[in-house]
Amino acid sequence: MADPADTPQGGSTTPAPEHHGAAAPGAAGPSAPVDPAALLVSRGFVVLLVIAAVVGVLVSLAAWCFVELIYQIQREVFTHLPSALGYHNGPPKWWYLPVLAIAGVVTAFAIVRLPGNGGHIPAEGLKVGGGPPQPAIVPGVVLAGLASIGLGLVIGPEAPLIALGAGLAVLTVRLARKDAPDQLVVVVAAAGSFAALSFVFSSPIIAAIILIEATGLGGARLPLVLVPGLVGAGIGSLVSIGMGSFTGLSSSAYALGSLPLPSFDRPTIGNFGWSILLALVIAGVAHLIMAGGLRVQPVVKPLLFVWLPICGLVVAGLAIAFSQITGKGVDEVLFSGQSALPGLVSGAGTWSIAALVWLLVFKGIGYAISLGSFRGGPTFPAIFLGAAGGILASRLPGFPVTAAVAVGMGAATVSILRLPLSAIVIASLLTSKSGAAAEPLVIVGVAVAYVVTLRLSKRSAAASDGPSEASASATPPPGTAAPATTG
Repeated sequence: MADPADTPQGGSTTPAPEHHGAAAPGAAGPSAPVDPAALLVSRGFVVLLVIAAVVGVLVSLAAWCFVELIYQIQREVFTHLPSALGYHNGPPKWWYLPVLAIAGVVTAFAIVRLPGNGGHIPAEGLKVGGGPPQPAIVPGVVLAGLASIGLGLVIGPEAPLIALGAGLAVLTVRLARKDAPDQLVVVVAAAGSFAALSFVFSSPIIAAIILIEATGLGGARLPLVLVPGLVGAGIGSLVSIGMGSFTGLSSSAYALGSLPLPSFDRPTIGNFGWSILLALVIAGVAHLIMAGGLRVQPVVKPLLFVWLPICGLVVAGLAIAFSQITGKGVDEVLFSGQSALPGLVSGAGTWSIAALVWLLVFKGIGYAISLGSFRGGPTFPAIFLGAAGGILASRLPGFPVTAAVAVGMGAATVSILRLPLSAIVIASLLTSKSGAAAEPLVIVGVAVAYVVTLRLSKRSAAASDGPSEASASATPPPGTAAPATTG
């Protein structure tokens, strides 16, 4: 298994090549080869599985508290407090302006005053890998995530959960054994991330696929990380189920499950044509959103205490404008979208074409601003916007809503995360109750969107470099990772 020094720092998703050996205990000079299969049946690996199980329990408790706290913050701020002040039919539209401005102040405090910069910048994608995060950054990441996600920005919880899980796992190992080998810390940190991320997808398997694909794990060494991770996530899932039963608090408020879509029997040639067209459009729109986020980031960075509240006010203004124009709720534009997604899909027939277009415009702009300024994960708003785009595309002749939504979610996810297998699995999971007939369309849509996204990104990078020799010399040659940035 790779030593932390072998992977790029700063959360880059491109792993460095692994060493093919590890130093023998107490030996110097050339490293001795390590047989991964022998390690899997060793007594030490059994001990590692026990450690992963313990970490899974601890991390799952913390992750459950995090996502439940986000849910309770939203209920208190947007339901209970307005009701206590006399707004029994929900908060007035102006309510969202001060709330999102306060979110900007709190997030700026977490970024500027606490270690870890509040986590990585979501406009740079879902950044995992590199060395495990230090436990000292966890408070800042948690505070920035609670403020950004809990108070209504267009951002998801998966990135803070990954950092929370890995950071607590590292802390647990270091408390138990200060001189723990780096390899052990890396594996246990991965198990913590697996356990934490499995919450919002209601599936340890989905969490494992995302993390494996994002970090580039593979080969004979994959089980050394995968098996402990699945053990931690599986046992942690039992904890979350038990906590839900004990407290009466359901994870359905923040965890994604299969969507209420009509059954879909079989794809047609026409379905494939529409899927390709939809994937092309979504890849282009997603590229604009990510580019917008990257343009926002350098603008807000010098004066976070000024610009983050302004960004919060702008996002709130976009949501209010959308509600005034369409008559729909402000929450359709705000928040990450996982709680609103089932209602959007089940009520697809109640949305006019104009309302769907306005939703894509206003939430897309709010998403870009949130990606470049606040802290959280990029996944869930992408899924929501992909579903909305799919509902809009379903008004085309011969494109059923189930197929269109499945392709839209897969194409949007891969365009933002650039993880094709994860995008296919997520879209298939969310449409599983409608049958598996849409999966070939999802695969085609994801493949098209992925290739288009890569080409657009390459073209944008070439345009930003320009013809200057300085820019050309700063561009890494093909096949090498660019220097990672810290977030």
